[in-house]
Amino acid sequence: MLTPELKQLCDSIRETSFSIHRYHRNGHLEKIYQNALVHRLRKQGLKVEAQYPLNVYDEDGTLLGEFFTDLFVEGKLIVELKACKAVADEHVAQLLGYLRASRIEHGLLINFGAPKLQIQKFVLSSSSDPVQGGA
Repeated sequence: MLTPELKQLCDSIRETSFSIHRYHRNGHLEKIYQNALVHRLRKQGLKVEAQYPLNVYDEDGTLLGEFFTDLFVEGKLIVELKACKAVADEHVAQLLGYLRASRIEHGLLINFGAPKLQIQKFVLSSSSDPVQGGA
């Protein structure tokens, strides 16, 4: 469920990403956009962790290992960044895999590499298939 607080968080990230893309344009490595987004979101007072380790669990709760998400914001939102011509199915699958494995419901997929900024929001709950929505 998308709470008003989470909606505002997604809006802030979307607006900040747009500002970064407008200033830096496309053509940089993903790390540049990651650093810019971390910097600007922290300036807004948000808790942002870069390359944050999240645990991966099996269906019975057994810890299988960990992965590192590009950004983990406010302890509730996974943000996966790309710097490519277009978002591919593998990028969506990667984010959905992260959401399922970590049992976190909300994620954003942001591509800075295209001439036009691309943002997709995904909500994953235990009772439904992933839902893609506007960010």
